[in-house]
Amino acid sequence: MPKTYADQPVWRDMQTFLPTDFQWKDGRQPTEEWWSWHGHRMHLDTYRNRQARVKVILFHGVGTNGRQMSMILGEQLARRGYEAIAVDMPEYGMTEVATGKRVRYDDWVRAGSDLIDAERAKDGRPIVLYGLSAGGMLTYHVAALNGKVKGIVGMTFLDQRLQQVRDETARNVFMSRVGGPMMHLTATTPLKSMRVPMTLASKMSALVNDRDALKVWLSDRTSAGNAMTIAFLDSYMSYRPAVEPEDFAVCPILLTQPAADRWTPLHLSEPFLQRVRKVPVKVVMLDNAGHYPLEQPGLSQMVEAIDAFYREVTAK
Repeated sequence: MPKTYADQPVWRDMQTFLPTDFQWKDGRQPTEEWWSWHGHRMHLDTYRNRQARVKVILFHGVGTNGRQMSMILGEQLARRGYEAIAVDMPEYGMTEVATGKRVRYDDWVRAGSDLIDAERAKDGRPIVLYGLSAGGMLTYHVAALNGKVKGIVGMTFLDQRLQQVRDETARNVFMSRVGGPMMHLTATTPLKSMRVPMTLASKMSALVNDRDALKVWLSDRTSAGNAMTIAFLDSYMSYRPAVEPEDFAVCPILLTQPAADRWTPLHLSEPFLQRVRKVPVKVVMLDNAGHYPLEQPGLSQMVEAIDAFYREVTAK
């Protein structure tokens, strides 16, 4: 498996499905950096800019990776003067997992929080977050734990503790009603290290709305074609945030909801967001866009809405 995106051809194939303005010309690729965290060699796609007033940290979900966040948003925000950092969480992208370490979802949350602290220690510029798919809720979980971000944007905010969310985001009801409880029991046994393809555990067939593009994504073992341990999946399904939404007072929240999302439509994020009462919550619909958006005008609407939101929450 390649250790850098420079050596990986599949993301270049993915770019061909994006609108022309989102396809990178020479010199627009991010710089690849590595950050040591608890023995893991964490990969970062970066657009460093010392003149930028705001830093954006981008989180992927369970069917994507950091490079794919750079492709649809990181580079676009860099054009607008932001410093952008897209992280590959352990088991995804180019991040190298520490030998003998078993990764849980809790590790993703702690890694995100520690990355914020590491970036703040460099210069103290305000930090905002973005997350796609499961990365949306990850922005909330990280913000709730860390408490030092100015705003969070998610493409979804899914509380996996809710049965309806599990039913509609799993591959089928059997996987959510039978597979989920079995996974929870298995997570307490030596079989917890057994890997489950994400195509079996989730509705990965709805990741993108273009069939040819889907084939490319599913071929990528560093993103949609990945397989995760039962221990990780169980910890993801049952994670309890440091602060429940009723008490969340860290920063404003923006949901950028793809209007043609066949995996996580708006009604699955609403139960969680309706519980948030102490900070502003805004929803922007992205016309014609799928779960991982490849389509216009939704992609450009997403960039515009996120840019406006970040400027608003960091204006003070």
